[in-house]
Amino acid sequence: MTTPRPFADLSADEARRIALRAQGFLGAPDRRSGVRGVLRHLGAIQLDTISVLARSHELVPYARLGAVGRRTVEDAYWQDTHSFEYWSHAACILPIEEWPHFAFRRRAYRNRPHWNHDLPDGVYDQVIKQLRSEGPLTATELGGAKKTNDWWDWSGSKVAVERALMYGEVVCVERRGWKRIYDLAERAVPDDLLHDELDDTECLRRLVGLAGRSLGVGTRADIADYHRLKGEQVDAVIAESGLVPVSVEGWGKPAWADPAALETPPRGRHRTTLLSPFDSLIWERARTERIFGFTHRLEAYVPKQKRIHGYFAMPVLAGGRLVGRVDPAREGRTLVAKQVTLDGPKAVPAVAQALAEAATWVDCTDARVERVDTPELREPLAQELARLLG
Repeated sequence: MTTPRPFADLSADEARRIALRAQGFLGAPDRRSGVRGVLRHLGAIQLDTISVLARSHELVPYARLGAVGRRTVEDAYWQDTHSFEYWSHAACILPIEEWPHFAFRRRAYRNRPHWNHDLPDGVYDQVIKQLRSEGPLTATELGGAKKTNDWWDWSGSKVAVERALMYGEVVCVERRGWKRIYDLAERAVPDDLLHDELDDTECLRRLVGLAGRSLGVGTRADIADYHRLKGEQVDAVIAESGLVPVSVEGWGKPAWADPAALETPPRGRHRTTLLSPFDSLIWERARTERIFGFTHRLEAYVPKQKRIHGYFAMPVLAGGRLVGRVDPAREGRTLVAKQVTLDGPKAVPAVAQALAEAATWVDCTDARVERVDTPELREPLAQELARLLG
């Protein structure tokens, strides 16, 4: 691919601030549009089973809006068919208006020759028939999610309904106690959106443009990773995506930016908050290191004895920088900072502020600091946290 001449030359600091604003962390939050506005702005919010302070799809709007009620978050996602769940960066909540633009992925699944689970004869049609007459239903209500206690030992009905989800014949219309609630797409998706008429090029052009706007500025790899596209898919459409080529100091690779992000300097108030390890600001490890000089790795699936920062270490954002990380837990109404990493003494007030706000959000009235990577900062952090929780 021939690299076009840059539309603009950006400093590393300008690129960082553009990225922060694009992700909703710089400037006044749009509280009127609330959680739904965050979803539309980001284009995708990742789901994950892990729940420490809260689940990741709750933590993402919290990080941008502050202490929005957790029931409010769930209602914003699922009421009035505002969103749907599908495979994007991972399993994600997506704005319902993007349903047509995932037609390329539904087609790919329908044409997929090999699957991890065998589909017993007749079960697919039976599941569709049951949903038509009785839905919405959980996998358990459809006949059982698993044959044994093994995580991937799915029942025939679970295999069928998940296959139907990928094909687009079925939609997850809600998560209830982390269980997917399935219904037929023909009932759940508005009529004007329920089609696969867009060809692959149109779908990819839209998703590449959305990724660029959600990132503000990014390399080819950054843009591809946002909705888990292939590099060659990005190459094929980026010239018509609405993004413009830019050069970023120190990046060493060509980049593209949302032209609207270049029109005004990114200014405003910085958010101080804990970030979910699955937050789209830090999805791509190489991008996080390039922009923030911060190595981010989820250690939940690393053997305990090999963990460095903890099971669910949450980066701390303050002043537009990643200034530390906290591995949190809850014991009753006490928030526990099991392990804290601080970027020096100056990070203490910001980390304490982020912890205090998070504690209040999850209805904790007390907090305890256990380990700090710099032991002499443990007491100052604990004192500041106690002061804030008063």
